[in-house]
Amino acid sequence: MADVKPIPDGYPQVMAYLSIDGAAAAIDFYRTVLGAEERLRMGGPDGKVGHAELQIGDSVLMLADEFPGMSAPSPKALGGTPVTVMVYVEDVDKTFATALGAGATEIHAVQNQFYGDRSGQFEDPYGHRWTVASHVEDVPPAEMEKRAAEAMSGG
Repeated sequence: MADVKPIPDGYPQVMAYLSIDGAAAAIDFYRTVLGAEERLRMGGPDGKVGHAELQIGDSVLMLADEFPGMSAPSPKALGGTPVTVMVYVEDVDKTFATALGAGATEIHAVQNQFYGDRSGQFEDPYGHRWTVASHVEDVPPAEMEKRAAEAMSGG
């Protein structure tokens, strides 16, 4: 048997795998909003997506339609999600506006953060939450500590 790499080429060690009610439409949403490129799609029963892989920058996002009794339920089936996916983008304001225009709901408006990112959070039409950010400032450790203390004290 040939040597097989335990971590295959082209795959990061950590990836999100989303269970979605409407995976095909979600793939289109992620293409439009995040510039995702479809690497793989396998069909499932009744025309559903059994498994798909999207490339977003140097990351891979896996997803599939939910299959009650066979896979994890989608956020819609659960009534929400406690998980947020974080994505760095070139232009957070443009990405956020594109997401809202494509049917996302604003959770937190885009604003500058004390740690040097400009970020905002939205919920996509399928119930998944996304934080999108662009890094706008390198904050030295002493300044970061000061800003964090101010932010936590409400100042």
